[in-house]
Amino acid sequence: MTEAPGPDPLDPRAPSEWLTWMSRLPAEGGPTGADWVATVDRLTRECLDAWDLEVTGPPMTGWTAVVHPVVRRDGTGVPLVLKVGWPHVESAQEHLALRAWDGHGAVRLVAADPSRGALLLERLDAGHDLDAVDIDEACTVVGGLYRELHVPAPPTIRTLTAYLDPYLTQLRQRTDLPRRVITRVTGLARELLAEPGPRVLLHTDLHFQNVLAAERAPWLAIDPKPLAGPAAYELHPLLRNRIEEMGTGSSLRWSVRRRLEVTCDAAGLDEELGRLWCMVRCGVEILWAAVDGDDAELSKNLTLLKALED
Repeated sequence: MTEAPGPDPLDPRAPSEWLTWMSRLPAEGGPTGADWVATVDRLTRECLDAWDLEVTGPPMTGWTAVVHPVVRRDGTGVPLVLKVGWPHVESAQEHLALRAWDGHGAVRLVAADPSRGALLLERLDAGHDLDAVDIDEACTVVGGLYRELHVPAPPTIRTLTAYLDPYLTQLRQRTDLPRRVITRVTGLARELLAEPGPRVLLHTDLHFQNVLAAERAPWLAIDPKPLAGPAAYELHPLLRNRIEEMGTGSSLRWSVRRRLEVTCDAAGLDEELGRLWCMVRCGVEILWAAVDGDDAELSKNLTLLKALED
Protein backbone atom coordinates (compact mmCIF):
# COMPACT_ATOMS: atom_id res chain seq x y z
CA MET A 1 0.00 0.00 0.00
CA THR A 2 1.31 3.39 -0.95
CA GLU A 3 1.53 5.81 1.98
CA ALA A 4 -0.56 8.92 1.55
CA PRO A 5 1.54 12.03 1.11
CA GLY A 6 1.83 14.34 4.12
CA PRO A 7 0.61 17.92 4.12
CA ASP A 8 2.42 20.28 1.81
CA PRO A 9 4.56 22.60 4.01
CA LEU A 10 4.03 25.39 1.47
CA ASP A 11 0.23 25.07 1.53
CA PRO A 12 -1.12 28.41 2.80
CA ARG A 13 -4.05 26.76 4.59
CA ALA A 14 -4.30 26.98 8.38
CA PRO A 15 -3.92 23.71 10.36
CA SER A 16 -7.25 21.89 10.70
CA GLU A 17 -6.80 21.13 14.42
CA TRP A 18 -6.27 24.79 15.19
CA LEU A 19 -9.28 25.78 13.08
CA THR A 20 -11.42 23.34 15.07
CA TRP A 21 -10.31 24.97 18.31
CA MET A 22 -10.83 28.49 16.91
CA SER A 23 -14.36 27.66 15.74
CA ARG A 24 -15.51 27.44 19.38
CA LEU A 25 -14.79 31.07 20.17
CA PRO A 26 -17.72 33.48 20.63
CA ALA A 27 -17.69 36.87 18.96
CA GLU A 28 -15.69 39.59 20.73
CA GLY A 29 -16.38 42.71 18.69
CA GLY A 30 -16.16 40.86 15.37
CA PRO A 31 -17.12 37.51 13.82
CA THR A 32 -17.49 34.32 15.81
CA GLY A 33 -14.64 31.89 15.57
CA ALA A 34 -16.81 29.59 13.43
CA ASP A 35 -17.59 32.36 10.96
CA TRP A 36 -13.98 33.47 10.75
CA VAL A 37 -12.43 30.02 10.20
CA ALA A 38 -14.59 29.68 7.10
CA THR A 39 -12.80 32.70 5.61
CA VAL A 40 -9.22 32.55 6.91
CA ASP A 41 -7.72 30.59 4.02
CA ARG A 42 -9.32 32.94 1.50
CA LEU A 43 -8.04 35.95 3.44
CA THR A 44 -4.55 34.45 3.46
CA ARG A 45 -4.57 33.89 -0.31
CA GLU A 46 -5.81 37.43 -0.89
CA CYS A 47 -2.97 38.85 1.19
CA LEU A 48 -0.39 36.69 -0.56
CA ASP A 49 -1.59 38.09 -3.89
CA ALA A 50 -1.98 41.70 -2.73
CA TRP A 51 1.51 41.84 -1.25
CA ASP A 52 3.12 39.61 -3.92
CA LEU A 53 4.25 36.96 -1.44
CA GLU A 54 5.11 33.30 -1.56
CA VAL A 55 5.04 30.90 1.39
CA THR A 56 8.40 29.37 2.31
CA GLY A 57 7.52 26.98 5.12
CA PRO A 58 4.80 25.45 7.29
CA PRO A 59 2.47 27.74 9.25
CA MET A 60 2.73 28.51 12.95
CA THR A 61 -0.29 29.19 15.11
CA GLY A 62 -0.72 31.43 18.10
CA TRP A 63 -3.72 31.87 20.35
CA THR A 64 -5.88 33.57 17.69
CA ALA A 65 -3.71 33.95 14.58
CA VAL A 66 -1.97 31.87 11.95
CA VAL A 67 1.52 32.95 10.86
CA HIS A 68 3.11 31.95 7.56
CA PRO A 69 6.81 32.44 6.74
CA VAL A 70 6.96 34.28 3.44
CA VAL A 71 9.18 36.21 1.03
CA ARG A 72 8.28 38.63 -1.73
CA ARG A 73 8.12 37.17 -5.21
CA ASP A 74 10.42 39.93 -6.51
CA GLY A 75 13.44 37.86 -5.52
CA THR A 76 14.76 40.13 -2.77
CA GLY A 77 14.61 37.20 -0.35
CA VAL A 78 13.96 39.28 2.76
CA PRO A 79 12.46 36.90 5.35
CA LEU A 80 9.00 38.05 6.47
CA VAL A 81 5.91 36.55 8.09
CA LEU A 82 2.25 36.98 7.19
CA LYS A 83 0.05 37.03 10.28
CA VAL A 84 -3.70 36.60 9.75
CA GLY A 85 -5.71 36.90 12.94
CA TRP A 86 -9.26 36.48 14.19
CA PRO A 87 -10.70 40.01 14.57
CA HIS A 88 -11.48 40.78 18.20
CA VAL A 89 -11.19 43.74 20.54
CA GLU A 90 -7.71 43.04 21.88
CA SER A 91 -6.14 42.66 18.42
CA ALA A 92 -7.87 45.58 16.72
CA GLN A 93 -5.12 48.14 17.35
CA GLU A 94 -2.03 45.94 17.13
CA HIS A 95 -0.99 47.52 13.83
CA LEU A 96 -1.26 51.02 15.32
CA ALA A 97 1.09 50.13 18.17
CA LEU A 98 3.62 48.47 15.88
CA ARG A 99 3.52 51.48 13.56
CA ALA A 100 4.11 53.84 16.50
CA TRP A 101 7.09 51.80 17.74
CA ASP A 102 8.56 51.55 14.20
CA GLY A 103 10.75 48.60 15.15
CA HIS A 104 12.10 50.09 18.39
CA GLY A 105 11.81 47.32 20.95
CA ALA A 106 9.24 45.43 18.87
CA VAL A 107 8.91 43.48 15.64
CA ARG A 108 8.84 45.81 12.65
CA LEU A 109 5.58 46.26 10.77
CA VAL A 110 6.03 46.12 6.98
CA ALA A 111 2.39 46.44 5.95
CA ALA A 112 -1.08 46.11 7.45
CA ASP A 113 -4.55 45.33 6.12
CA PRO A 114 -6.90 45.80 9.11
CA SER A 115 -9.96 44.87 7.03
CA ARG A 116 -8.51 41.38 6.62
CA GLY A 117 -6.92 41.19 10.07
CA ALA A 118 -3.55 40.83 8.36
CA LEU A 119 -0.07 42.04 9.22
CA LEU A 120 3.14 41.67 7.20
CA LEU A 121 6.03 41.61 9.67
CA GLU A 122 9.77 41.13 9.75
CA ARG A 123 10.67 37.53 10.57
CA LEU A 124 12.13 36.84 14.01
CA ASP A 125 13.44 33.59 15.51
CA ALA A 126 10.20 31.92 16.57
CA GLY A 127 12.14 29.07 18.21
CA HIS A 128 14.05 31.31 20.59
CA ASP A 129 12.06 33.14 23.28
CA LEU A 130 12.63 33.94 26.97
CA ASP A 131 10.79 30.91 28.33
CA ALA A 132 13.95 28.94 29.07
CA VAL A 133 16.18 31.93 29.95
CA ASP A 134 17.25 32.44 33.57
CA ILE A 135 14.39 34.29 35.22
CA ASP A 136 16.41 37.29 36.42
CA GLU A 137 17.91 37.71 32.96
CA ALA A 138 14.50 37.32 31.32
CA CYS A 139 12.95 39.96 33.60
CA THR A 140 15.87 42.28 32.89
CA VAL A 141 15.32 41.89 29.15
CA VAL A 142 11.62 42.68 29.47
CA GLY A 143 12.38 45.69 31.64
CA GLY A 144 14.76 46.99 28.99
CA LEU A 145 12.10 46.55 26.32
CA TYR A 146 9.62 48.54 28.42
CA ARG A 147 12.02 51.50 28.23
CA GLU A 148 11.81 51.42 24.43
CA LEU A 149 8.10 50.66 24.16
CA HIS A 150 6.73 53.20 26.61
CA VAL A 151 6.47 56.13 24.22
CA PRO A 152 3.63 58.66 24.34
CA ALA A 153 0.45 56.85 23.32
CA PRO A 154 -1.13 57.88 20.00
CA PRO A 155 -4.52 59.52 20.58
CA THR A 156 -6.34 56.70 18.76
CA ILE A 157 -5.23 54.01 21.22
CA ARG A 158 -7.93 52.83 23.62
CA THR A 159 -7.39 54.01 27.19
CA LEU A 160 -6.83 51.76 30.16
CA THR A 161 -9.82 53.34 31.89
CA ALA A 162 -12.14 52.46 28.99
CA TYR A 163 -10.76 48.92 28.98
CA LEU A 164 -11.07 48.31 32.74
CA ASP A 165 -14.41 49.97 33.48
CA PRO A 166 -16.65 47.15 32.16
CA TYR A 167 -14.65 44.50 34.02
CA LEU A 168 -14.74 46.44 37.27
CA THR A 169 -18.51 46.82 36.90
CA GLN A 170 -18.89 43.08 36.33
CA LEU A 171 -16.64 42.34 39.28
CA ARG A 172 -18.80 44.44 41.62
CA GLN A 173 -21.84 42.45 40.50
CA ARG A 174 -20.42 39.01 41.28
CA THR A 175 -21.87 37.17 44.26
CA ASP A 176 -19.71 34.05 43.92
CA LEU A 177 -16.36 35.69 44.72
CA PRO A 178 -14.96 36.80 48.09
CA ARG A 179 -16.36 40.24 48.88
CA ARG A 180 -13.01 41.37 50.34
CA VAL A 181 -11.32 40.62 47.00
CA ILE A 182 -13.92 42.58 45.05
CA THR A 183 -13.72 45.55 47.42
CA ARG A 184 -9.93 45.58 47.44
CA VAL A 185 -9.48 45.29 43.68
CA THR A 186 -12.18 47.76 42.61
CA GLY A 187 -11.14 50.33 45.23
CA LEU A 188 -7.50 50.03 44.27
CA ALA A 189 -8.33 50.41 40.58
CA ARG A 190 -10.33 53.55 41.26
CA GLU A 191 -7.43 55.10 43.20
CA LEU A 192 -4.78 54.16 40.62
CA LEU A 193 -6.79 55.35 37.63
CA ALA A 194 -7.29 58.71 39.32
CA GLU A 195 -3.56 59.31 39.80
CA PRO A 196 -2.01 61.92 37.49
CA GLY A 197 0.89 61.02 35.26
CA PRO A 198 1.87 60.31 31.66
CA ARG A 199 -0.18 57.84 29.64
CA VAL A 200 2.19 55.79 27.52
CA LEU A 201 1.72 53.15 24.85
CA LEU A 202 1.37 49.85 26.71
CA HIS A 203 2.03 46.37 25.31
CA THR A 204 -0.04 44.76 28.16
CA ASP A 205 0.92 41.14 27.31
CA LEU A 206 4.71 41.12 27.35
CA HIS A 207 5.31 37.69 28.84
CA PHE A 208 8.29 35.46 28.20
CA GLN A 209 6.94 33.81 25.03
CA ASN A 210 6.10 37.18 23.50
CA VAL A 211 9.77 38.15 23.28
CA LEU A 212 11.74 36.63 20.40
CA ALA A 213 15.37 36.74 19.37
CA ALA A 214 16.23 38.79 16.29
CA GLU A 215 19.20 39.60 14.08
CA ARG A 216 19.05 43.39 14.37
CA ALA A 217 18.55 43.33 18.17
CA PRO A 218 19.02 40.64 20.81
CA TRP A 219 15.31 40.56 21.68
CA LEU A 220 12.11 42.13 20.32
CA ALA A 221 8.50 42.13 21.52
CA ILE A 222 5.63 40.63 19.53
CA ASP A 223 1.82 40.40 19.82
CA PRO A 224 0.91 43.60 21.66
CA LYS A 225 -2.60 44.17 22.97
CA PRO A 226 -2.13 47.94 23.18
CA LEU A 227 -3.67 50.37 25.62
CA ALA A 228 -2.84 53.91 26.72
CA GLY A 229 -2.12 54.14 30.42
CA PRO A 230 0.47 54.27 33.21
CA ALA A 231 3.64 52.29 32.56
CA ALA A 232 3.42 50.36 35.85
CA TYR A 233 0.32 48.55 34.57
CA GLU A 234 2.49 46.24 32.43
CA LEU A 235 3.97 43.79 34.93
CA HIS A 236 1.34 41.14 35.63
CA PRO A 237 2.16 38.85 32.65
CA LEU A 238 5.61 38.28 34.15
CA LEU A 239 3.98 36.82 37.26
CA ARG A 240 1.24 34.67 35.75
CA ASN A 241 3.71 33.02 33.33
CA ARG A 242 6.34 30.56 34.55
CA ILE A 243 4.43 30.64 37.84
CA GLU A 244 5.28 27.01 38.56
CA GLU A 245 8.91 28.08 39.07
CA MET A 246 7.98 30.31 42.01
CA GLY A 247 6.93 27.59 44.43
CA THR A 248 4.32 28.11 47.12
CA GLY A 249 3.89 30.00 50.39
CA SER A 250 6.85 32.16 51.38
CA SER A 251 8.81 31.03 48.30
CA LEU A 252 6.03 32.32 46.04
CA ARG A 253 5.88 35.65 47.85
CA TRP A 254 9.67 36.10 47.62
CA SER A 255 9.74 35.14 43.93
CA VAL A 256 6.90 37.55 43.08
CA ARG A 257 8.74 40.42 44.76
CA ARG A 258 12.01 39.42 43.12
CA ARG A 259 10.51 39.49 39.61
CA LEU A 260 8.98 42.89 40.28
CA GLU A 261 12.24 44.24 41.71
CA VAL A 262 14.42 43.06 38.82
CA THR A 263 12.01 44.19 36.12
CA CYS A 264 11.30 47.58 37.65
CA ASP A 265 15.01 48.24 38.17
CA ALA A 266 15.67 47.52 34.49
CA ALA A 267 12.65 49.52 33.32
CA GLY A 268 12.95 52.48 35.68
CA LEU A 269 9.44 51.82 37.04
CA ASP A 270 8.02 52.37 40.51
CA GLU A 271 7.96 48.91 42.07
CA GLU A 272 5.18 49.72 44.53
CA LEU A 273 2.92 51.00 41.76
CA GLY A 274 3.74 47.90 39.76
CA ARG A 275 2.73 45.67 42.68
CA LEU A 276 -0.60 47.48 43.11
CA TRP A 277 -1.42 47.31 39.41
CA CYS A 278 -0.63 43.59 39.45
CA MET A 279 -3.26 43.21 42.15
CA VAL A 280 -5.82 44.94 39.95
CA ARG A 281 -4.97 42.69 37.05
CA CYS A 282 -5.27 39.63 39.29
CA GLY A 283 -8.79 40.81 40.04
CA VAL A 284 -9.66 41.00 36.34
CA GLU A 285 -8.28 37.51 35.77
CA ILE A 286 -10.25 36.25 38.77
CA LEU A 287 -13.36 37.64 37.10
CA TRP A 288 -12.53 35.93 33.80
CA ALA A 289 -11.90 32.62 35.56
CA ALA A 290 -15.22 32.86 37.40
CA VAL A 291 -17.09 33.63 34.16
CA ASP A 292 -15.39 30.68 32.41
CA GLY A 293 -15.82 28.32 35.36
CA ASP A 294 -12.04 27.75 35.34
CA ASP A 295 -11.25 26.68 38.90
CA ALA A 296 -7.51 26.29 38.23
CA GLU A 297 -7.13 29.87 36.94
CA LEU A 298 -9.33 31.16 39.75
CA SER A 299 -7.15 29.48 42.37
CA LYS A 300 -3.93 30.63 40.68
CA ASN A 301 -4.92 34.28 40.64
CA LEU A 302 -6.35 34.26 44.16
CA THR A 303 -3.03 32.79 45.34
CA LEU A 304 -1.06 35.35 43.35
CA LEU A 305 -3.20 38.17 44.73
CA LYS A 306 -2.48 37.01 48.27
CA ALA A 307 1.26 36.87 47.54
CA LEU A 308 1.14 40.47 46.29
CA GLU A 309 -0.49 41.79 49.47
CA ASP A 310 1.79 43.33 52.08
